[in-house]
Amino acid sequence: MRIGVLTGGGDCPGLNAVIRAAVLKGTEAHGFEFVGFRDGWKGPLEGLTTELTPEVVRHILPVGGTILGSSRTNPVKVEGGIERVRSTMAELGVDALLAIGGEDTLGVATRLHAEGIKVVGAPKTIDNDLSATDYTFGFDTAVQIAVDACDRLATTGASHHRAMIVEVMGRHAGWIALHTGMAASAHVTLVPEAPYDLDAVAATVKGVLDRGEAPLIVISEGALPAGGEVVHTGAELDAFGHVQLKGVGEILERGLVERLPDLATRVTVLGHLLRGGTPTAYDRILGTRSGLSAITAIAEGNFGTMAALVGTEVVQVPLADATGELKVVTPARLDELAHVSG
Repeated sequence: MRIGVLTGGGDCPGLNAVIRAAVLKGTEAHGFEFVGFRDGWKGPLEGLTTELTPEVVRHILPVGGTILGSSRTNPVKVEGGIERVRSTMAELGVDALLAIGGEDTLGVATRLHAEGIKVVGAPKTIDNDLSATDYTFGFDTAVQIAVDACDRLATTGASHHRAMIVEVMGRHAGWIALHTGMAASAHVTLVPEAPYDLDAVAATVKGVLDRGEAPLIVISEGALPAGGEVVHTGAELDAFGHVQLKGVGEILERGLVERLPDLATRVTVLGHLLRGGTPTAYDRILGTRSGLSAITAIAEGNFGTMAALVGTEVVQVPLADATGELKVVTPARLDELAHVSG
């Protein structure tokens, strides 16, 4: 059997761990051959390929990003796109696909499965917002990078009596902000799931200053004030209908200074720093286990499924269960955070 492998959407620490595990196990245990499709779904649409052998992948475990490249190409939005994917697979002798990606990439995989194309998924997103899995690889690395940044910013904030505002990724789900805020002992953590009251945030900031501390605020890029709108660049939507978010930290800063004129602030946007660099040990292991599970699913003909972490076990779940709706921060988790903030 010949397997095509692709990585779609934003890059993510741990992608190469999945690729490595899939190729090593598939080659040794099942005698599979592999071909890498370059640049996400653009690869099977345009026949862009690269070699994937044990020799190619053996040493990529600690490498960030993806050796296959990525894009936000959406074959469902391309005229005849699904048939072009099917045709490319036939021409290259590819029997099945391993699609590694987040909500958008796996949404395409779900559609291809419905169209009769053999496909298995592995969940990739630093946002940890895919349903049917407890955690996604990449999330742990992103949170650790954010916490390290907050720890450093907190000391310089204290030295200069400044409020430090740290903007992290999180379009619709605030998992990165939630875990970062809790681990970094932030005084305020703002997430998309709970529109914030700017007056209440200002009151908390003043209270922190009054007791001689420097406020640390963590905010998701998709957070918004009560009655407000998500802040974006105004650029065109991408192929999956997403706007490019930008500027929420600066808007929060302006609102706080309006209410606290003497407030000294600095805004740090971590942005793509959270995606880059070497993955943590946890993400290397979770990515590896996801790749192993995906190859077992292909060998057993268990298509239309995704590798998912449930408790401590990696199991296969239907793709539709993972992409039907986003996994967002629950009120219970926000309540936990409230008791250790301020």
